Amino acid sequence: MTEVWIVIGVVGAATVALKSVGPVLLGGRPLPEHLDGVVSLLAPAVLAALVVTQLVGGDREIVLDARLVGLASAALALLLRAPLLVVVIAAAVATAAVRAVS
Repeated sequence: MTEVWIVIGVVGAATVALKSVGPVLLGGRPLPEHLDGVVSLLAPAVLAALVVTQLVGGDREIVLDARLVGLASAALALLLRAPLLVVVIAAAVATAAVRAVS
């Protein structure tokens, strides 16, 4: 086995161990109240971090390009309560238009 497969196996085992800690420790009981709020806000925070890193993250630098225009148009469409398909299409069209012009 190569070193890469050993690392993959260790990471997989660590993932299984970390995911099993919660059910084993809680045993079917609800989360404590002070942790419930944190857990409910964790997914949106991680999603926002992923969006930002994919949007402006470059090779060790911040990149400001047409993707920001797409995000702005998607945000505007969401503020106008457009359906999700319209939001995605508006972002794609705005991004493509800026890329075509530049």
